[in-house]
Amino acid sequence: MRARGQGWNGCFAVRNVHCGQRNPLAQPAVRPCHRGARTRPVTPSPTSAGALAGVRILDMATVLAAPMGATLCADHGADVVKLELPDGSDALRGLQPVKDGVPLWWKVANRGKRGITLDVRRPRGREIFLSMLPRFDVLVENFRSGTLDRWGLDIETLHRANPRLVVLRLTGFGQTGPYKARPGYARIFEAMSGFTNLTGEFGGPPLHSNFPVGDAVAGLFCAFSIAAEVARLRGDPEAKGVEVDLAATEALFRLLDCLPVEHEMLGQVRRPEGNRASYTAPSNIYRSRDGQFFSLVASSNAIFARLCGAIGEPALADDPRFATNPARVKNLVELDNHLGAWFAAHDYATIATRLEEAGIPFSKAYTIEDIEQDPHYIARGAIVRLPDADYGSLPAPCVVPRIVGREMPVPRTGPAVGEHNGEVYGELGIGAAELERLKDEGVV
Repeated sequence: MRARGQGWNGCFAVRNVHCGQRNPLAQPAVRPCHRGARTRPVTPSPTSAGALAGVRILDMATVLAAPMGATLCADHGADVVKLELPDGSDALRGLQPVKDGVPLWWKVANRGKRGITLDVRRPRGREIFLSMLPRFDVLVENFRSGTLDRWGLDIETLHRANPRLVVLRLTGFGQTGPYKARPGYARIFEAMSGFTNLTGEFGGPPLHSNFPVGDAVAGLFCAFSIAAEVARLRGDPEAKGVEVDLAATEALFRLLDCLPVEHEMLGQVRRPEGNRASYTAPSNIYRSRDGQFFSLVASSNAIFARLCGAIGEPALADDPRFATNPARVKNLVELDNHLGAWFAAHDYATIATRLEEAGIPFSKAYTIEDIEQDPHYIARGAIVRLPDADYGSLPAPCVVPRIVGREMPVPRTGPAVGEHNGEVYGELGIGAAELERLKDEGVV
C-alpha cells in the first residue's frame, strides 16, 4: 500500500501503547467455526486475557501495513484505538472487496479496534491529541518523514506529552537516507527489497504476487517491534520512550538474508526460477491427469528415496544424476520432466494417496473454498466469525499464534467512522455537548 506524506493517507501507522493500564475492553470471545456455522459468544475466563492486555495503542496509520501490526497486537489483548480523519478518507475503506458500499477488507484488517475521528492538523485537534498521549503506551504512524513535524507533532513534543511513549514510524524507506520522502506501495517495497526479482518464470521478467506481501511483512515487524518495546517498558519503570524507525523495504529485505552472503562469497545473483527452487530439488508445482495443481518438495535424500518408491521407481534414487541434492539441482530440468510425466499420467486422488502413505511433503494449491472445506482447517478452528454490526458476523482467520489453554477473543470487526467517539472522548472528560461542538467545527 502507498505511503503518502503530504496528506493524511500515508500507508504505515504509528501506534501508542499505555503500559500498566488495565484494558477496558471486556468483550465476549468468538468460538472458531467454519463457513456457515453460527457465531457463539463465549464468556471470558481468567485465561482469556492476552499477553498484551493492559497495553494501549493509538493507531493513527492508514491503509494496511502499520494498521495490520496494530491489529495483531489487538488479537493478543492490546486496547487499540484507531484514529481517522473525520471524513473517513482512509484509502483502505475504498479498496476491494466492497459489498453494497461496505468496505469488507477494512472490517477484517482492523478487527478488535475502537474507532475515533480527530483532525490533528487543526490547533484544537492537536491539543486534544497531545492530551490523549499520556493514556497510551505506543503511537503508530506511517506518514512520510517530516509530516508530523509540519503538523507541530515532532518527536520532542510527543515525548513531552508522554516521556514513556513508544513512537513507531513505519514508512516505505525509513526516516533517514536519500529516499526517506519517497511515496510507495507494497509492490514498490517488494521490488526495491529484491523480493520481486526472485519470482517469475525462468528467463522472464520479475512477477508480483496477487497480495501485498510487502505490507504484510512490514505489519509483522511492526507488531514485533511493539511487543519488544512494551516488554522493555514493563521491565523498567524508569525506562524512557523511544522512536522506532521501521522501513518496509528493510523489513522484507531482512527475510532475504541469504542474498548478500551468496553474492559476496559466490558471486551469484538470484533471478526468477519459475516454480523451481535453485537450492533444492525436486521442488515444484506439478499437475495431475485430472488437472489438479499441487506443490511437492523432496529435498533430503531419504525423502527423495521414498518418493521414488511411491511412484514405483525405487532405482531412481540411486541414479548418479539424482542421488544427492546437489546432483538433483544440477539435473533438475530432467528430473522435473520425469516426475511431471508420471504425475500427468495419474489422477490426483491416486497421487495424494501414494504421497501420503510415503510421508512426502505435498499439498494441492488451495483456493479459499478448499480452505473452508478442509477437515484440518475446520478441526483447528482456523476461521472464526467476528461479530459485525452490518452483517451479524463475518469470517476471518483465527488469532495466530495459539496460546495453549487460553481463550483468544476477537470482539468485533473494524469500527465504523467515529464509532467510539463518545466512549473514548468520554474517558478524556469530553462530554456530549462539547463533542457535538467539535464535530460542528470539523475537529472530530
